[in-house]
Amino acid sequence: MIKDIRIANKTIGQNQPPYIIAELSGNHAGDKQKAIRLLEAAAEAGADAIKLQVYRADTITLNSDKPDFQIPKGQGNKWEGYGTLYELYEYAYTPWEWLPDLFATAKRLDIALFGSVFDETSVDELEKFDVPAYKIASPEVFDIGLLEKVAQTGKPVILSTGLAAIGDIDLAVQTLKQNGCNDIIILKCTTAYPTPYDQVDLKTLVNLQETFHCLSGLSDHTLGITVPIAAVSLGANVIEKHIKLDDESESVDSFFSLTVAQFKTMVEETYHAYQAIGRINYNLTTESQKNRNGKRSLYVSADIQKGEVLTEQNIKSVRPGLGLHTKYKADVLGKKARKDLTVGDRLSWEVIE
Repeated sequence: MIKDIRIANKTIGQNQPPYIIAELSGNHAGDKQKAIRLLEAAAEAGADAIKLQVYRADTITLNSDKPDFQIPKGQGNKWEGYGTLYELYEYAYTPWEWLPDLFATAKRLDIALFGSVFDETSVDELEKFDVPAYKIASPEVFDIGLLEKVAQTGKPVILSTGLAAIGDIDLAVQTLKQNGCNDIIILKCTTAYPTPYDQVDLKTLVNLQETFHCLSGLSDHTLGITVPIAAVSLGANVIEKHIKLDDESESVDSFFSLTVAQFKTMVEETYHAYQAIGRINYNLTTESQKNRNGKRSLYVSADIQKGEVLTEQNIKSVRPGLGLHTKYKADVLGKKARKDLTVGDRLSWEVIE
């Protein structure tokens, strides 16, 4: 049995509803009040937690226009207009001076707020707010120093795998464990924006549970809510999805994010999927018991005189199920009626010689 993990006031586990994380990313578009409204909207939509991306442009890349740092063009890249990585991150980042107000808002809303961290300084910054967990984004799975630093906080760690091969995931998990972190959740992730459905490979999240004996989930970049629902049906313990206020909200990640209304529907429908999974159970429900008489059984289908032989022409398997079980049909054919019977009479052993 994989152990449960507690984040703030919520338990995440195999016998718990899916833990839903609303990813704000850069969908605030540089507006602090919009970021606060997003926190409020995510809480109202039913998210269990809200996640920020905590970096500055100079903590995640270099201010260089050399080819290595230019965003590829002409490949359908939605971010190619930003020029360089530095320019993209400078536009998309969440200013650290907002953090006190954002954490105060989360406290008022009574919702967990934590962040993806991208270097050791962002860990130091979030530790000021005593965050309940940390997220490691796919590219940072390869940053051993960052993994060590995060593990040493003693907080649960959620690990995305979008760029990681199985050996990379194993190294990251072992690094976390060797530095004191045993509360690890691994998210299946595909680093494509938006992700085509045929590249999601949800079966992997089941294999992650089996291979690393830990909780798993999905960091989803597909359009819509179909894939999160499917993920929960396969046993995903965590769902992370980007959220935006509405379709009019234009920002760095808005093109693959859910509106608040869509996010609320996802929360509801993933919970319904969790409820439907239930348990292995062959007992009839109360409602099924009421409908049990809808099954078939043996009835008299033509009038039969006392002493007359039962044949295919005068008995029949029909609904409802109040007569003799159909498995006895071969046994009763050729036997004689003990009394007069009319169409619609139940066949029973009492009326057969």
